[in-house]
Parts: sequence; C-alpha cells; structure tokens
Amino acid sequence: MKSSRAVIAWRGVKPAFFTLLLSLGSASMATDAPSQQYPNYPSETPVSFKPVTSSFDYVERDVMIPMRDGVKLNTVILIPKNAKHAGIVLTRTPYEAKALTHHMMSGHLGPMLEGYDNATDVIVEDGYIRVIQDIRGKYGSQGDYVMNRPVHGPLNPTPVDDATDTYDTIDWLVKNIPESNGKVGTIGISYDGFEPLMSLVNPHPALKVAVPMNPMVDGWMGDDWFHHGAFRQQNMSYIYEQTASRDNSYKWWTDYHDEYDLFMQAGSAGALGNQYGMQQIGFWNKVIAHPAYDSFWSDQAVDKLLAAQPLKVPVMLVHSLWDQEDIYGALAVYRAIKPKDKNGDMVKLVMGPWHHGQEIEEGSSLGAIRFGSDTAKYFREHILRPYLAHYLKDGAPKADIAPVTAFQTGTNQWQRLNRWPLACEEGCATKSRPLYLQADQKLSFSASTSGTAYDEYVSDPAHPVPFRARPIQPIGYDNGLTWPQWLVDDQREASGRTDVVTYVSDVLTQPLTIAGAPIVHLVASTSGTDSDWVVKLIDVYPDQVSEQPEMGGYQLAVSMDIFRGRYREGYDNPKPLAANQPLAYRFDLPSANHVFLPGHRVMVQVQSSWFPLYDRNPQTFVPNMFWAKPGDYQKATQRIYHAADQASYIALPVVGD
Repeated sequence: MKSSRAVIAWRGVKPAFFTLLLSLGSASMATDAPSQQYPNYPSETPVSFKPVTSSFDYVERDVMIPMRDGVKLNTVILIPKNAKHAGIVLTRTPYEAKALTHHMMSGHLGPMLEGYDNATDVIVEDGYIRVIQDIRGKYGSQGDYVMNRPVHGPLNPTPVDDATDTYDTIDWLVKNIPESNGKVGTIGISYDGFEPLMSLVNPHPALKVAVPMNPMVDGWMGDDWFHHGAFRQQNMSYIYEQTASRDNSYKWWTDYHDEYDLFMQAGSAGALGNQYGMQQIGFWNKVIAHPAYDSFWSDQAVDKLLAAQPLKVPVMLVHSLWDQEDIYGALAVYRAIKPKDKNGDMVKLVMGPWHHGQEIEEGSSLGAIRFGSDTAKYFREHILRPYLAHYLKDGAPKADIAPVTAFQTGTNQWQRLNRWPLACEEGCATKSRPLYLQADQKLSFSASTSGTAYDEYVSDPAHPVPFRARPIQPIGYDNGLTWPQWLVDDQREASGRTDVVTYVSDVLTQPLTIAGAPIVHLVASTSGTDSDWVVKLIDVYPDQVSEQPEMGGYQLAVSMDIFRGRYREGYDNPKPLAANQPLAYRFDLPSANHVFLPGHRVMVQVQSSWFPLYDRNPQTFVPNMFWAKPGDYQKATQRIYHAADQASYIALPVVGD
C-alpha cells in the first residue's frame, strides 16, 4: 500500500504526461544489455574471457549430468590430451569435485590431482580419464543432501539413491566421452569409499571394477558415529560442517585450546549440540534419536545390503590397520561378500599399516612407527596399478593379485594370503588362544589358579581418561594436526593412571604372531548401573632400542576399542547393569596382523572412559545418554575379575605354535 503523500502526488499528473512516462519506461525495459556506466572509463574485465589452454596436457570438461528424476549433478572430467580408448576412473564425493581436481592450477594433470582423493601416479601415468562428481545436494550439484543416503526402501521413500545416481552417471559418461573405451572403475576413500560400494547395487554394465578404500559402512557398529554403542562425539564437528550447508560454509568453532575442556564444559553430547544449534540439522536429529542399534542403523548397514546382492563386479577392498575413522567397514564388507566369490577371483582384500587414507600418500611411517619402505607406494605400484589395468585397459594382462595382500607389522613385510583371518575363535583352520588377565597384573596363556579374585579402580566422570596426551587437538589433517596418528600414540601416559588397570606378560623369548580380530572376554562389575569398558592390546618395546632410541619402552597399541555396557545383552536392547555383580562382556577388537618380537612384552589395559573421543558414560543408567543431566554422572568402583571360575581373557588370533 502506497503512502497518502504518494497518492496525492499521482492525482496531479496529467494524462498526456503519464502516457509519456509509460512509454519511456517501456523503452528502458526493452533494452537487452545495460550500457556502460562510465563509457569514457570502461571496465578492464572482459565481458567473456577464454583461457588459452593449448599447451595443457589435458582437456577439462565441466558438465551437469542429468539423473533419472531430472536433478543434475556437477561433474568435472579431465581427459589426457590425445587420449583414445582410455578407461574412466570415477569418484563421487561430498567434498567438492572442483577442489579435488584442482589442488594446484597447472597445465599438467599431475599437480592438478596431487592430493585427496587421487592415486595420482597411477591415474596420470596410466592415462586414465579422471572423473569426479559432486554427489546429490553438495556443492555444484542439485538436489537434496542426505548423509550416506540409504538405498530406496524404508529409510528412503524416493526413487533415487547413490546407486541409481552412479548408474545414471556411468551411463552418461560412456555415451558422451568419445575418448573412452567404455570401461569404468569406481574408486574412493572414506565417504568417497562408500560410493564405490553403492555402485555395486544393481551395477551398470560398463562398471568393470570397484575399489572402495577405508569405506564408511556401518556408522553404529564401528565406523564414524559409534563404536559398540559409545558415541564418537569428536565427530560432531564433521556433522556440523557437512550438513549445515551445501558448500560446508558454516565452520565449527571453539573457544578452547584443549578439546578436553570444550566437551567437559558442555556435559552431555546433546547439550553441546544445542550450544551449536545442531537441532536444526536433520542428520544430527536422527543420530540423537537412535542411540541404540535399531532398524535405522541396521537397515542402512552397507555390508548387510551387499550380502543380499548378487556379486557382479570385481571388488578390491582396501583396509588400514590403524584407521582412526573407519576401521570397521572394509573388513565387514569382506566378510559379507567373500562367500559369494565362488571362483576366488571377484573379491580382493588389501591391508596396509596406514592411517585413514594413507595408501595414496607417503607410507614409510606412521607417527613414531617405521616400516622400512614406502608401503603406500608399494600398494599403488604393485597392487592397484595392475589391478585397475586388468579391468580398464584394453588388452592388459591379468593381474597377479593374491586373494589377500596384508602387511605384517613387527616384521615389516608384505604377505600373499589365501584368506582372512588366519586365526579366530570359530570357523577358521587355526584356532585362537586365550591370553588371561591374572593376579598381580600379569598376562599369561595359562589360566589363573591362585591370587586375588579381581583388580579394582574408581572411574570418575569428572576426570575421564584422555584418549591421548593433552592438550587434545581437534580432528584434522592439516596445519600440524596429528589426528591421523592417535591410534599409534605411546600408551604410557594411560598406563600410569590409577583409573587404568594394566596387565603385562613376561618378556617374550619367541615371536608371537597374530592374524585376525582379538576378542575380549571380560568379567567385570561396576557399582553403578551402566559402564563403558575400553580394552587395549599393546606391544611394549624393550627399554632400549638401539636402532631407534626414542622407541625405548614404547607402548604401541596394536588393537583397541570401547564397549558400552548397557548393550551387553544386545545392541538393540539397552538395559541397566546389575550393580556390584560380576557380568560377562564379549566384543571384538579391530583386526591386527602383527608379530610381537622377542624382547618385547604384551600388555592389556582396561579403563572406563576414553575422552573426549567418546562421550562420557554417566555410570547411572539413563534412557538416552545424549540427554544425561549433571546429577546423573557418578563415580563408580570397577572390578576386573580373573579368578579361575570368573576368568577375563582376550582370545588372541595366534598363528603357529
């Protein structure tokens, strides 16, 4: 509504003048392009600029590929100059296709790709067409974003998912890139590793091979969001940045130098989420609404999904033995699909001594641990390169890749194996051996016959055990952050605490070789009604190491994980614990392929918090731990039993005598 003053002014306008004004306005609106504001001092920026790229050794094509529902996905295609009959290596990503294909602006393809998520030497030297695409709802792509979008079904009522988007993308690529030979391989790490797994669901005929590396598979059982029910609260920053905007423009912030203090001041993870406004984020609301392993999690577990699919495409699963983010997924998928490999040539497994994604980086060491050679380069040169060539290059020879290629830590050597694991509690040719927790904080392969019945410590939620030495850094890979190394941190700091109980073997006189998942059999009690149990299997170095003096007495974690006690009777069935009663707990630790050398000792540590990586257990049963109140957090007396009739032990997957 106009103001009264404007109405009065218009009433005095003559009809002829009004007509003139209308005609001038129409002429102005009819002008196609605005005239220069200052014609005597024009802009120095051209209306349209065309870069001169004739000297480049590649051709770039940026396209929007239509999906079956009309949504278009932003796709960057890099084609080697003069390429003919070249295979296509496809990665689908939530991390910005343009950034992943332009790490450094150059006329050469190598510098452009050097960085995440590219096995650059293999891709460039073997002349592949490199394609990276923004997944639905991220960066340059249209559509709605859903974290690890489930396939069409109960959790996804739409007709599209990552499997259909991959199918439609491959269909477009092979029809619209004349330089290709029509053969496509999917590859990627982490979230980008989840995507090759999705390509196996009703795969396109042109998909010839998939290489999921460190993939996100089951976010509750042991990948990014939970481990055996304990919430990985340090990943809240990832959820915040990844889902609050299409382009990750909202950044997690902190007023604390030490993440320990940040999470302590908030209390519960739910309270911290509210401080950051995360109740606006769809995925966060799903996480806090589903703290147990209900159908929300189990129905989207990728290993379960693929177990129900026919195996049509060769797959190489790549796993890192010290994967600090997704240590569960690759081996879970291997267990799910390997039984379908009737001829033994469809499923390969590679296990390297790496952190999350280190297989495309330099791999001669991890933290203080040295491997004697660049293990990541060995993987790319001797395993990945011939494997991709076999399926993507015309006339390439068959790759001589073992069913399982595993790096054995301790001896630092690659192994060609027929199966994995080599030893386990059941279903394996080689049976595991129980390593008993004993009185006087000893470890032995012989069951306890005398001594005290248990060891005791007090777990105080007001002073939780740090998961690494403080000040604790945020999650990150750049600017001096050491997040990728925390799984190989020296565990001596924890072993000196009164709320960590430590068991140590005698000095080994013979090598002790394990190849599989150590399985915890813990008999423990708590004075509370809920409890977490953290168990660590550790290789203790000799007090003096002549070839690397700084490793003297080093406590190297070979395998460790956390279990939330309320799930003792079932991951979908949380129950209070009976206070002060010895109860049995059984859970797997991550797989290891390790030799404890002569002169070393074996150590096991047990504790009840691992902070702030995981949220604190209040040690008082509450229906949903995300909303635990300050008064719920109580001290508890914990007992670890080791009497003959209440034995606690780790079933070690021992190979050999």
